[in-house]
Amino acid sequence: MPGPLLAVDTPSMLFRAFYALPDSIKGSDGQPVNALLGAANLILREVEEHDPRAVVLCFGPDAATYRVELYEGYHAERPELPDALAPQWARCREFFEAFGWTVASHDSLEADDLLGTYARLEAEAGGEALLLTGDRDMFQCASNRVTVLYVRTGGKAGAEAVGPAEVRKRYGVAPELVPDFIALRGDPSDGLPGAKGVGEKTAAELLREHGSLEGILDAAIRISKPKLRTTLLESRDELLAFKDIATLRDAGVKRPKDRETDWEGGAQVAYDFGMKNLAKRMADRADGG
Repeated sequence: MPGPLLAVDTPSMLFRAFYALPDSIKGSDGQPVNALLGAANLILREVEEHDPRAVVLCFGPDAATYRVELYEGYHAERPELPDALAPQWARCREFFEAFGWTVASHDSLEADDLLGTYARLEAEAGGEALLLTGDRDMFQCASNRVTVLYVRTGGKAGAEAVGPAEVRKRYGVAPELVPDFIALRGDPSDGLPGAKGVGEKTAAELLREHGSLEGILDAAIRISKPKLRTTLLESRDELLAFKDIATLRDAGVKRPKDRETDWEGGAQVAYDFGMKNLAKRMADRADGG
């Protein structure tokens, strides 16, 4: 039986690795390779644990244009690409494809949208998907065939496996209501303020009672709390825009074919990039160690 598809939120892994490891980690050319090395280690940890049938690394613009058009503040506070990370980013495809991994990018949709599309395609084909990410927006994809491997900031124990039960425990709602939940509660990392005065508990209670953001807004006139009623009535269009922003779009990609990790190729590129420990680890695995 083939293993799961592993889809990776590569920008998330690169940023996390860049800030977690010192840029004194340099390659054979004397330039920093901390982000590439750290991201490779994060991905390889899951490859070794789950033996995926294929690995696809997803890229896309930081902010899809249509999302910024829906709300100008979307991703407005995100930092620019650090100077020491930019050259590593530019060499991503060359580096990761040597591992036998597919690098997929989209011109107008974000990496999240690619991950969500791959997860849906895999589930529809009767397979299972693993989504490696540091973005909780992806919890909306959790199902009996899709598990989110959530990498916590500063975490060293590996990714946290998040399925439907974990989403319900964390947010109090089912995965399919995560965009509704984000719209109400807000998401500081994306620059979405949510509904004024509505926190996680209230957002979950409202969704359990009314079933969706639209159901809440349709019933807003009957809500007994004056401030909450006013907020919902006055923020209807904005909240619906927030939900649209948080909802993943179909990226129009095809389900990837089976492709094993190339341990020998990974060892060679790691050696070429001056990552001696990683090269040895890959070479040992290629030799059956």
